[in-house]
Amino acid sequence: MNPLLSRLQPYPFEKLRALTAGVRPNPAYTAISLGIGEPRHPTPDLIKRALINHLDGLSHYPPTAGSVELRQVCAAWAGRRYGVTLDAVTQVLPVNGSREALFALAQVVVDPTRAHATVVSPNPFYQIYEGAALLAGAQCHFAPVDTARNFAVDWEAVPEHVWQRTQLLYVCSPGNPTGAVMPLAEWARLFELSDRHGFVIASDECYSEIWFGDAPPLGGLEAAVQLGRGDFRRLVMFTSLSKRSNVPGLRSGFVAGDADVLKAFLQYRTYHGSAMGPAVQAASIAAWNDEAHVQANQSLYRDKFARVLPILQSALDVRQPDAGFYLWAKTPNDDVAFASGLLENYNCMVLPGSLLAREQGGHNPGRGRIRLALVAEADACVEAAERVVAHARSL
Repeated sequence: MNPLLSRLQPYPFEKLRALTAGVRPNPAYTAISLGIGEPRHPTPDLIKRALINHLDGLSHYPPTAGSVELRQVCAAWAGRRYGVTLDAVTQVLPVNGSREALFALAQVVVDPTRAHATVVSPNPFYQIYEGAALLAGAQCHFAPVDTARNFAVDWEAVPEHVWQRTQLLYVCSPGNPTGAVMPLAEWARLFELSDRHGFVIASDECYSEIWFGDAPPLGGLEAAVQLGRGDFRRLVMFTSLSKRSNVPGLRSGFVAGDADVLKAFLQYRTYHGSAMGPAVQAASIAAWNDEAHVQANQSLYRDKFARVLPILQSALDVRQPDAGFYLWAKTPNDDVAFASGLLENYNCMVLPGSLLAREQGGHNPGRGRIRLALVAEADACVEAAERVVAHARSL
């Protein structure tokens, strides 16, 4: 067996199942889960129709690079959304969801033969970043979030000697689990560090189309253009239809950015067997070409946050995120104990924050927090919030 597999930690949900294995949920309550970030709004009919109408494509092997039409549609969407110009042939590549691509990129850009090969990640973080780094033969360094800045990542906390050996940096904006969005000044700082040390920036933007302010979140490619970096050197953006279009089972997204990095990435994926099926490509084209269903989706989330947040704020320290569908709430006791007690007494599942982070320098930035995914229908989210408050007040 690959010895690097032994370095992987169980996924947060596996840890939670183990920690709550002996818990018997109160049968007086119907089960509600806000633990897993799986979109549950209905999949738009236009996507379903496109999928069904192109099943004849199942009789053909699809190219790893995807169809020219899909790449052009993805490039056009990025142009409308971010005001950037992409070469659909060299700077865009369809992928089977952002999760698979985020993992695969590390296998392409990390050189494990270099001493102390390092991948930098936010902390807390999406666990794929860590697993991708470890299986690429690198070590991880985690940059903590800053509570005073609504949980924005404190990149200045990363020591210079760590940046010197960094080969890949994962950025998640809007963040998971905090919902923080990176401003232009932070992008400028990361681009300067990338230029100085030569590392690639992987910008995970799968929550970019769920936002609450007056303007959509700034994207990595958008920031690059605003800073005069139209070649997108050492930058790859990852986006997905899962959250935007409520199709997590479609496994569809695309990456865009540095043509040289994407050339190597395509070579890797050709051997990895990562082609997107023709029917999925057709459904993806329909999804990227339509914004009406995205706006309807945003309205559903905004309504849920407007209803749920005041309830939670009556008992917990929790703030409106910049974007995404998570709330990152402070607990009155240990986060694992809080989640276990909530499940036992109120049959409601949330994810302890400490399971989404790693201890560094004696501190776990997720400890004392819970992540609530507002993915259920609105009334269920309200009911869950009332149970969370009742549990908090009982402690």
